[in-house]
Formats: sequence, structure tokens, C-alpha cells
Amino acid sequence: MTRHPGPPSRLAARCVALALAVCAPAALAERADRYKPTNVESDRMNYDDLKQVNVFSGAVVLTRGTITLRGDRLVLQQDAEGYQYGTATGRLASFRQKRDGIDEWVEGYGEEIHYDGKTERLRFTGRAKVRRLEGTRVVDEIEGAVIVYDSRTEQYEVEGGTATGPSVAGGRVRVVIQPRLGDGAAPSPSPAPPSTPPARPAAPAVAPRPAEPR
Repeated sequence: MTRHPGPPSRLAARCVALALAVCAPAALAERADRYKPTNVESDRMNYDDLKQVNVFSGAVVLTRGTITLRGDRLVLQQDAEGYQYGTATGRLASFRQKRDGIDEWVEGYGEEIHYDGKTERLRFTGRAKVRRLEGTRVVDEIEGAVIVYDSRTEQYEVEGGTATGPSVAGGRVRVVIQPRLGDGAAPSPSPAPPSTPPARPAAPAVAPRPAEPR
């Protein structure tokens, strides 16, 4: 069976996302997070014991190791194997996780964020944005209608167009890649011009005129 490539915009978006993953230093999401307990704070909670589903609402904050997931509402479910699946919604839900072994973080935003604990993949939908930070400095930033982020491989799949609405002008993917400096420091400024103008050359000496005879 012949395999046909997808639409050019999606294919290009995936290529750009893979390029970002390759440009990033070789560090994955914090590995210890998967073994940490999950803590959730909210204003209200409903629990369905039969379906093993928790519904949290009102300023929801989920934490697990370095992971922080925030939203107005969170539906959290656990399967028979113990894997957790969560869907956070809000005017703009947010996700944050540290990268393993280095001072870098991955942040993501969307009107809906779905987390699959088994595959460790996140799907950001509606005004979706994912960015990577070195400390507080934004290194890479991606915007699209839908962004799928694999925290195991740190690869992205980005779609333009519309999901719950256009994310950027024209429904296209937007990518910002900051330049990397070798020593991580800002380039030194060009030398400033001298504060005083250079001295003018001295005027040539004039020989005295001989005295006239009386």
C-alpha cells in the first residue's frame, strides 16, 4: 500500500518541532517524577469510586515531583495498572516540568491539557503554547492550535489551523528559536567612542624676522 505524506503545513511543523528537539541539549524530563506521589489541591472535589474518577474544580493545582499542572477544572482517572490520566481545562491551563540534570524547564499552556501517564505525552489544545527555559530565559517557543509533547523523547508535534479557535494569526504555527551563545553570556558591547576629541596637531614654529639696520 502506498503511503501518502500529510498536508505540507503539518509535515513542516513536525520537522521544525523535531529540529527544536535536536537543538536542545541531551537531557530528558525529570526521570524521578514518575515515581513521586500525586498531590492535588482545589476548592471542590467529586469522586466516583466505581469509575475511579476524581473531578476537581476551583483553582486546581496538581503536583508530582517537579511537575505542576494548573487549571480551573481537572478530571483525574487511574486505570487498573495504576497509570493516571488527567484533563485540565480553564481559560488557560498550564503545565511545568524540570528537565533531568540541568537547570531547564518545559512550560506549556492551553485551554485544555490532556496528560497520559502511560505514554507520558501531553496534548495542549486551544491557544496552545510550549516553551523551554534556561533558568528564566526563554530559549524556544512554539505556538499552534494543537501541540502534542512527548516528555520521554522531548519531541513535539504541532498543528496550525483551528481546534477550539485560531491560536495565531492566519491559523499557522509560530516558532521562536533564540540564538545560542557559546559561553552562555551576552555578547560584549562595542567599544564606546572616546569622550574627548583627539588633540589637533601643533602649528609649525615661525622663525623671527631679522631686525632692520638703523
